[in-house]
Amino acid sequence: MIGYVTLGTNNREAGARFYDAICGELGVGRMMENEQFIAWGLPGGGAGIGLTTPFDGQPATVGNGVMVALEAADQAQVDRIHAIALAHGGSDEGAPGPRGEGFYAAYFRDPDGNKLNAFVMG
Repeated sequence: MIGYVTLGTNNREAGARFYDAICGELGVGRMMENEQFIAWGLPGGGAGIGLTTPFDGQPATVGNGVMVALEAADQAQVDRIHAIALAHGGSDEGAPGPRGEGFYAAYFRDPDGNKLNAFVMG
């Protein structure tokens, strides 16, 4: 399955603040870092997330139809993650709420425009 997901950034510092806050709420921190790349997660744990300036030196762009889904512990955590995202430079793409039977989610974009959601099943 998925080992990790990497998203592009044009502002590493703003992106780092955003993902430090989101990943902190999810109980993980930075596990790898250099001047181009930061990865959050737990070695040997579930899938992590990385943020990088593009290797080719071109501007990072958002993938149309691409979204990263972050599994939350419960609906309250979905609500918190959405609020944290907006407080750290993210933009709203759909307030927390039910999205069909047994699926609760919130949608947002990071400071570079990459789309994410926080969700819980059940």
